[in-house]
Amino acid sequence: MARGFRQKIRQTNTENSGFGDNASGRFINKDGLPNVHRKGVDILNRFSWYHTMLDLSTFQFLSYLVVAYVMVNILFALIYYLIGVEHLTGIDKSDPMNEFIDVFFFSSQTFTTVGYGRIAPIGFMASLVATFEAFLGLLTFAIATGLFYGRFSRPRAYLKFSDIAVIAPFKNASALMFRLAPYKNNSLTDADVIVSTAIEVIEESVPKSKFYTLKTQLSKINTLALNWTVVHKIDEDSPFYGFSEEDFKNTDIEIIVHVRAFDEVFSNTVVQRTSYVTKEIIYGAKFVPMYYPDKENLSTILDLGRINHHQKTDLPVFMEEDK
Repeated sequence: MARGFRQKIRQTNTENSGFGDNASGRFINKDGLPNVHRKGVDILNRFSWYHTMLDLSTFQFLSYLVVAYVMVNILFALIYYLIGVEHLTGIDKSDPMNEFIDVFFFSSQTFTTVGYGRIAPIGFMASLVATFEAFLGLLTFAIATGLFYGRFSRPRAYLKFSDIAVIAPFKNASALMFRLAPYKNNSLTDADVIVSTAIEVIEESVPKSKFYTLKTQLSKINTLALNWTVVHKIDEDSPFYGFSEEDFKNTDIEIIVHVRAFDEVFSNTVVQRTSYVTKEIIYGAKFVPMYYPDKENLSTILDLGRINHHQKTDLPVFMEEDK
């Protein structure tokens, strides 16, 4: 995959990436999570269900809660129905569908400990199931409340990254660029970025990933209010020095981005990650501005819909050194 680019990489690779040189595939997904699948442990120990529920989108989280709530009540309604509706007072016995509907709503009232009283259990088995369901409902809502609070109070960076990175002209040379911007009204200060890259090379006919730290023109800013275009100049100290357009297209490259900032409201440090692979790097392009003054020229408009907007451009011709 690297096709002889080993001699073009002049920077010394780093060993503190956290990934081995024989790891395969994408290292960091677009959502910032490592692309690692664990085996050797059972599914109950493989996942932290608390972290999983916190990382779900709002729609997924609410959907899981609603579906779980309905399924639990259907399960208990079936149990009550199997015990016999004659062990529940106030049931409409005009037809089986009305019986099941009444039993379902009795289950939901018991599960939430509302207990309107129109329907009540009679006998040991129905009362035992209702007691267990009420206890389970208390535990479930306690867990759901904790998850709601955890999702609401969890500090997050709320950064939107461009879907692409570009190779653009920069100071009589070229540079790798991508950009990011806050998309909510949180206040981030002391933001810094760490950029590294994984480049696949061939050593003794074996593909291996080499990791390099990419120096950026500006690695820290005091306030992250508008968009931030991160720039890595491709010079003699860059692992991409001497790479042509074909080199960028034919080499397996992954740009790994780690952003850390201080959230003033939560008084805590927030972190967000992402990555760019070969197909997401556009050669010979530059970003167009994504913010502009309003009509009254009294404030600045940050248009997040333009974060990926770019245009084609020419790059300086690289003259490779004589060997």
